[in-house]
Amino acid sequence: MNKIFTIISVCFITMACKETPKEVVINESKIAFNQALVDELKKMVETDQVAAYIPQGKHKELSEEDWNTFKDSVFTTHEKRLQDIFNKNGFVGYDLAGEEGSKNFWLMVQHCDHNPDFQNKVLEKMKIEVGNKNAKPSNYGLLVDRVNLNTGKAQVYGTQVTYNFNTGQAYPKTLEDSINVNKRRKSIGLEPLEVYLNEMTKMHFRMNKEGYLKEKGIIEPKLYATN
Repeated sequence: MNKIFTIISVCFITMACKETPKEVVINESKIAFNQALVDELKKMVETDQVAAYIPQGKHKELSEEDWNTFKDSVFTTHEKRLQDIFNKNGFVGYDLAGEEGSKNFWLMVQHCDHNPDFQNKVLEKMKIEVGNKNAKPSNYGLLVDRVNLNTGKAQVYGTQVTYNFNTGQAYPKTLEDSINVNKRRKSIGLEPLEVYLNEMTKMHFRMNKEGYLKEKGIIEPKLYATN
C-alpha cells in the first residue's frame, strides 16, 4: 500500500489521569509576556508541521530514507530547544506566550515521541497550568494519550488513531474503558469520539484518495453513526 499514508493525530496521556486535572498551584509572581519566545515558537512550528505532514513540494523528491532522516532531524533538533525553554519556564502557558505560543510549544512536544520521559515531564507541569486555567484542557488530553501509548499504557481519551486500510476508517489505538470515553472527553472539552473519528477519517481519505481509488477501488470512506 505504497501510496497510503497513515495520519497520526495530532493528532494527539498521563500515568493515571482519567478526569480534568484539578491540581492548582497559585503563583504569586507575575509572569512577563515574552514576545520573542512567541516569535521563536511560531517559526519552529512552521518547520515542525512540514515534518509532521506527508512530503510536499521539494520534499516529495526525497527517498523514504531521506525523508525519515529529515523528520528525525527536525524533531530531535527542536526537542533540544524545547527542553531549554521548559527547564527555564516550565510548561509554556498563556501568561508567558499567549494561546498561540502555548499551543505551538505543546504541539512540538507532541512530536517528541522519541523521548517520552521529556513528554511526561512536560505533561506533569501542563496539568498544573490547566488547573490554573493557563493551558488548554483538550490539548492536555492529547498529550495524556500520547504519553500513555509511548510508555506502553492504554490511552484515556482516544485521541491517537490508526486506520483500517480496507475501508479508510479511523479507529483509536489501545483505549481503556471505551464505554465511558465520551464522558472523559466531554470533561476536557473534546467532541464525542465518533465525531472525532469521522473527521480524522475524512482528512485521511482526502490525503490518500488517489491511493484508495487505485489500489482499493474505494470512492469514499466508511464513517461511524453519530447522534
